[in-house]
Amino acid sequence: MEKLLHALITIFSISAVRYFILAGVPFFLFYKALTSWYSKSKIQNRAADLKDFKREILQSMQTTAVFAVIAYVVLYTPLKNYTRLYTNLTDFPLWYLPVSLVLSLVIHDTYFYWMHRLLHHKSLFKLTHLVHHQSTNPSPWASYSFHFAEALTEGMVLLVIVMVIPIHPLMAVWFTIVGFIINVYGHLGYEIAPKWLRNSFFFEIISTSVYHNMHHSKFKGNYGLYFRLWDRLLKTEHPDYVKDYDRVQANRFGEKRTGVISESIS
Repeated sequence: MEKLLHALITIFSISAVRYFILAGVPFFLFYKALTSWYSKSKIQNRAADLKDFKREILQSMQTTAVFAVIAYVVLYTPLKNYTRLYTNLTDFPLWYLPVSLVLSLVIHDTYFYWMHRLLHHKSLFKLTHLVHHQSTNPSPWASYSFHFAEALTEGMVLLVIVMVIPIHPLMAVWFTIVGFIINVYGHLGYEIAPKWLRNSFFFEIISTSVYHNMHHSKFKGNYGLYFRLWDRLLKTEHPDYVKDYDRVQANRFGEKRTGVISESIS
């Protein structure tokens, strides 16, 4: 029992430190140190206040605790024997390591889309997902700001991944890190995507900070986490997304707001 408690505390502590670094550094840069520098990149004009940040952090610590328990169960209990986790790096080619990471993100995005849409059902939204949507103008701290039930449901994706694909524990850890970094970007409140993205193939596929921020401000549409694919396929993408993205980027890069861009502002 003592070893169990020690392991859980260790996992929670590492996860909490990771949260405060990966969410805290962007928060400090964009909301404190370089606010004026990034002012043109801000998605919403209004600002969140201290009480919002405190709420987001407290709820995120609850989520971190839930995720720590799930990680422990997957990695350190007999359940591991029923997963597709492998510990010997030579069991699969080394090139499969990054492939498994990408596959885990694809699985997560699909899992998240359907879970997210379910949580928006009128019978579940007020009971669970409303907690996350209290952050109508999210900050990096909101990345893990979930109701207990949502945190549990979200965290279970790790179990799904290790059951579906062969994956090394190292890549399972990297999945949680990369996924959280992208999540912080989605809740950043600022758009930092490079200018070239707009006219590239990647723009048609990946989500952006504007994409998820619009979901928080509109409460509807843009349910995907990493990609636009499910939203576009099932026609749940907000119809004003591209216009809003162009508006933010035009303001950011000082471009003339003509054509599609000017229409988004009128």
